[in-house]
Amino acid sequence: MGSSREVVSGISCLRMPLPFALDHINLWLLEDGDAWTQIDCGYGDETTRELWQRHFQSTLQSRPLRRVIATHYHPDHVGNAAWLSSRWNCPVVMPQAEYLTAHAVRDDRAGYGSAATAPLFRAHGLQPQHVAAFTARGNAYRRGVPELPHSYLRLQAENEIVIGARRWRVITGFGHSPEHASLYCAEPGVLISGDMLLPKISTNVSVWPIEPEGDPLGLFLASLDRLAQLPSDTLVLPSHGLPFVGVGARVEQLRAHHQMRLSQVESAARIPVTAAEILPLLFRRELDLQQLFFAMGEAIAHLNHLWRHARVERLVAADGTIRFVAH
Repeated sequence: MGSSREVVSGISCLRMPLPFALDHINLWLLEDGDAWTQIDCGYGDETTRELWQRHFQSTLQSRPLRRVIATHYHPDHVGNAAWLSSRWNCPVVMPQAEYLTAHAVRDDRAGYGSAATAPLFRAHGLQPQHVAAFTARGNAYRRGVPELPHSYLRLQAENEIVIGARRWRVITGFGHSPEHASLYCAEPGVLISGDMLLPKISTNVSVWPIEPEGDPLGLFLASLDRLAQLPSDTLVLPSHGLPFVGVGARVEQLRAHHQMRLSQVESAARIPVTAAEILPLLFRRELDLQQLFFAMGEAIAHLNHLWRHARVERLVAADGTIRFVAH
């Protein structure tokens, strides 16, 4: 971890560690004239910051950062944004929904935080000891995001950003986060996909208490349609895993994966089921607390998608427990 390598002329990958089962993130350093543009910035802990200090002297070759772009608000992507911005006196650039969500999550506001998540998971059938564990761990987001910038430059869909001699187009995606920004450059044919398109796993798509009846899976699948329009020889630079070619094929794999999961969940709902009861169907492995947190959100997302498409009925019991049953 902490290594760097040039993957395309003028684009280097910095691989940084993560304190989770998913143990790394790829950060992308782009040559920008006499400076650099950094895309995503890693988890905001001492381990990552020590690695960054080494990169300042070696990989950056003493050239400054001109800006820090965050694809979305998750801690492995925005955790060092304020720190890097302060170190290099440069702006943080990100979509408005991601910027505001980062502040809301860190401050336990607007329906975010364990106080709101615990009742949601309880309603969807999670066992009391697991609900209590989520409440006890407090605000895990703050551990990876010690501080956030108090101003930013806004990224919007279809914006063009000039970085060095190249023009990058912003492609927004939804479902994984509120307004995820991927960046596409026609020459040399590169997509910095963030978490929207990964080579081996499907990115997490979850329902959270701020929008308990939402359909993030529907939003994610629609976002894949936009990515599928890119040329087939596009080199995809993902946040996790290795770069790959074959956008269309990967999109089809992800569509098939989610359709299979939806069919499995619909079959399981021949009798009324909670989201917690379908976890063993969707995740056939032991889950730690971090994984259980995302697994619950994803199970609810699949059930909500079926409900929104009239494939199951949503039942709310007198005690508030939510179950779904196929028609």
